[in-house]
Amino acid sequence: MERESMEFDVVVVGGGPAGLSAACRLMQLAGEAGHELSVVVLEKGSEVGAHILSGAVIEPRALDELFPDWKAQGAPLLTPVSDDEVYFLKSAEKAVKVPSALVPKPMHNTGNYVVSLGNVTRWLGEQAEALGIEIFPGFPAAEVIYNDDGSVAGVITGDMGIGADGEPKDGFEPGMELRAKYTLFAEGCRGHLGKQLITKFALDADADPQHYGIGIKELWEVDPVKHRPGLVVHGAGWPLAETGSSGGFFLYHLEDNQVVVGLITDLNYSNPHLSPFDEFQRMKHHPLFTAHLEGGKRVSYGARAIAKGGLNALPRMTLPGALLLGCDAGTLNFSKIKGTHTAMKSGLVAAETVFEALRAGDEGGQELTAFGEAFRSSWAWDELYRSRNFGPALHKWGPYLGGAFNFVDQNWFGGRLPFTLHDTSEDHRALDTAATRQPIEYPKPDGKLSFDKLSSVFISNTNHEEDQPVHLRLADPELPVRVNLMLYNAPEQRYCPAGVYEIVREDDGSNPRLQINAQNCVHCKTCDIKDPSQNITWATPEGGGGPNYPNM
Repeated sequence: MERESMEFDVVVVGGGPAGLSAACRLMQLAGEAGHELSVVVLEKGSEVGAHILSGAVIEPRALDELFPDWKAQGAPLLTPVSDDEVYFLKSAEKAVKVPSALVPKPMHNTGNYVVSLGNVTRWLGEQAEALGIEIFPGFPAAEVIYNDDGSVAGVITGDMGIGADGEPKDGFEPGMELRAKYTLFAEGCRGHLGKQLITKFALDADADPQHYGIGIKELWEVDPVKHRPGLVVHGAGWPLAETGSSGGFFLYHLEDNQVVVGLITDLNYSNPHLSPFDEFQRMKHHPLFTAHLEGGKRVSYGARAIAKGGLNALPRMTLPGALLLGCDAGTLNFSKIKGTHTAMKSGLVAAETVFEALRAGDEGGQELTAFGEAFRSSWAWDELYRSRNFGPALHKWGPYLGGAFNFVDQNWFGGRLPFTLHDTSEDHRALDTAATRQPIEYPKPDGKLSFDKLSSVFISNTNHEEDQPVHLRLADPELPVRVNLMLYNAPEQRYCPAGVYEIVREDDGSNPRLQINAQNCVHCKTCDIKDPSQNITWATPEGGGGPNYPNM
């Protein structure tokens, strides 16, 4: 069956903040110039916003540039930050509040908003459609199309109706070719196609290795008496510190008695027995959290990897016929614990660069080096430059010395110390062997504050068509047992926050094998990042599959 082919001026892969900002700005510029432009946005989720997961406290700087009248237009930034608190958890019972004067300046949130980023993204999608942009939800970009000269020519969407045996089922529909003069890749952290492009074009040749965290988040409805709209709480320490692991927690009060709580675990942790999911469940029993959550009801759950290497790990974002935007490249500002505004800014700069090229008669396929120059001249690049030492300092010296360095660097020197720290280690190489580390006994969930993985996945509304090929692909199907189980006690069972990976045996305990419960996958990409053998590749499942996050 022949593929349908459609041609556009610009194809945007990913309907998140970066991709939608780029699409909207392109159409704004086209409208102002009276220039006809065709733009399409592909979104793998069942709707725009379905797969969006973030804390989120948003800095509205980029939104101010894109839609200066966003308040009048009803953007869902409803809860300004009212209180900003930072804690260091010393144990399961004790917490120390960090005086505001000792908190690095980028972590202050005056002027920011506590939001559901999913709802902000849905609103951006509405603006995009009003501007005449075509949005195709439920259409994942599965493959890159190349011109004869090697430049990017567009993408092919995933086939629909392939059975688990790899054969077409009744109702099979081949994916469409969407060809474009320029393709903007904005898939989010560890994008499936972005990862391929970085390798193919050696975009990271001059960059440090990217560093990642896994963010696990829950949405709660709490007792109205305990609700403090606009309260923002950040911190670090227990429980991760017990194993020498690092990361940080967040707790934000939204509107309507809603509270979000989460834990980010840096994926450079070394103890293979560690389970980020169970660390998070345990954390909620600390008095700091029970004061907010006790008596409340958990409404939703989700997880997503975070690219946090910053400027030092930023690959080249230009390649022939395409640009790499937002978290697909890694534009998050780790010192602010924020990436939405910088991702959006990368989209705005991309739109301006692409539009100027097209208006000048560019037929596509070029490497738009003007984007690199424009992005380096932007406030987003300046932010990333000033925070370039933040992550490496914490990785090298830990929360105390690293935190002290970051206070001096950010508050006294504004991030402009005349040297750059580097962290050239790779997260997937960090695991010690299981025999050298103490196993961790996690308490059973109580069903009130802490929960198991399967009940958590259930409230993420995750769903995949079961009769389809497994989208978590093993380069070597035997390696999980031969290497990961023997050396690391099968860490994929623990770093996955959705119960996708499971070692199963015969009744007598023999013949261990890895079972992949792909229908549970919440598309966090952690397995693609942390697998010590780099044997797992996350690929796009059938369109519309995955979580369906409400208000996340």
